Amino acid sequence: MTPADCPSIRAGIRLQWEDVQKAYVLLYPEGMVKLNTSAAEILRRCDGVRNVDAIVEDLETAFKRNGLRDEVVHFLELATAQGWIGAPP
Repeated sequence: MTPADCPSIRAGIRLQWEDVQKAYVLLYPEGMVKLNTSAAEILRRCDGVRNVDAIVEDLETAFKRNGLRDEVVHFLELATAQGWIGAPP
């Protein structure tokens, strides 16, 4: 995952809030993944328009914390390996 990559949630996967779970979840044909707050906040910004730098900057501003880059990139790499996100077409 490079700073210029613009990740997006893959086709066939939907990110949504579930009242029953009291959490954001990823829904896909094979099932559902309940997300922790950090994962949900990162994935909510994976719109295929914002690049990794913009996602990190937005998170650091929203949560008034610096130094999130390594954690965000690590999560994005894990999400890519899981097939949840990819680069837009």
